[in-house]
Amino acid sequence: MCGRYRIEDTDKFRNIIDELMRSPLVAVWQKIAALTTSGEVCPTDIVPVVAINRRGERAVFLMKWGFSEKSLLINARVETASWKTTFRDAWKSHRCAIPASCYNEWSHMRGADGKVHTGEKYCIHPEDSDITWLCGLYRFEDGLPVFVILTREPGEEVSKIHDRMPLILPDEYIDDWIRPDANPDGIITAAITDMVLERADESLKI
Repeated sequence: MCGRYRIEDTDKFRNIIDELMRSPLVAVWQKIAALTTSGEVCPTDIVPVVAINRRGERAVFLMKWGFSEKSLLINARVETASWKTTFRDAWKSHRCAIPASCYNEWSHMRGADGKVHTGEKYCIHPEDSDITWLCGLYRFEDGLPVFVILTREPGEEVSKIHDRMPLILPDEYIDDWIRPDANPDGIITAAITDMVLERADESLKI
């Protein structure tokens, strides 16, 4: 799963935030809750997300993290999103990309008692990447957009600490991913699974 990610204050993200703040939705969301545009991002936070606007152009929007069901849904499995009732419509035409510096995961280890225990926290990202593009789905609740992050089986390095990871695409595939008329099944074959893992306390000292 993916339950946390980070946005660092870099030139690349400042450009995204600058575009975001020109959106008329900013004033609407600010009446509801504070916006999260840097630091650690948690479920229910309102954050920048890239999707297609009404003119068919790539744009930055504010969206809240999580679908409201019987319980809050923050992730969707890429293997089942195309047919599960909650996600299938969004899979077809409401795909988005969430810009992050990295995502966070905690190691999960089975102890002598047979139970899985949570260990160290890691910052995880593709090597030499300015932005880690987490792929997601969005829908509207009470007239405002909300999103979930898609997850998949992990690559070799991530599998050492967890059995899932976000669906992450290279920058050059993001425009295709968010297009409503694109075929998501074909695009996900370009997913990046080779990741750099850094202990969170060490990575934040850089």
